[in-house]
Amino acid sequence: MAGGIGAGKSAATERLRVLGFEVVDADVVAHHVTEPGQPALAVLRDAFGDAIIGDDGALDRAFVADVVFHDRTALRRLNLITHGYIGIEIGEQLERARGEAVFVALPLYSREHRAAFSLDEVWAVQVTPATALERLVTLRGFSRDDALARLGNQMTNEERSQIVDRVIWNEGSLEELYAQIDTALESSGITHG
Repeated sequence: MAGGIGAGKSAATERLRVLGFEVVDADVVAHHVTEPGQPALAVLRDAFGDAIIGDDGALDRAFVADVVFHDRTALRRLNLITHGYIGIEIGEQLERARGEAVFVALPLYSREHRAAFSLDEVWAVQVTPATALERLVTLRGFSRDDALARLGNQMTNEERSQIVDRVIWNEGSLEELYAQIDTALESSGITHG
């Protein structure tokens, strides 16, 4: 499941979990691999300095986000460091997964992920940039500038649409999103989790 920030991937994957499907979420994995004691945190500290570590010894995610979403070079460095650790953990979780279908939530999906994770189908949850901006500001409390910076560092809907198998538009209610997910499952021949 691909999709940019504010598109509704979390709502979509929660629906899949409720239906009994296993979901491997790259955002959750990213948090795990950067926890205190994990090797990715030490590498990040070496690359970015002690300022990225909070008083509790954990990664100061808000500080890091403020830096990388306003500096493309820093964002590339962050991604180069973390993506390998994230990919390994996702692969390990997929190896342990069971069930008719397992879903992977990949906010930064690229063509290479299909082969790397042996993905049969790729779906993207998408909204217009205006809807994403509104959701980030009103529902998630981002400043307008911060939301725009994050949106500006992501793939466009058009680019994403070209590399996925199915687009699920999430401009309506949760019930409408759930109905589209149910339809996608049915048309893909996936009957249960």
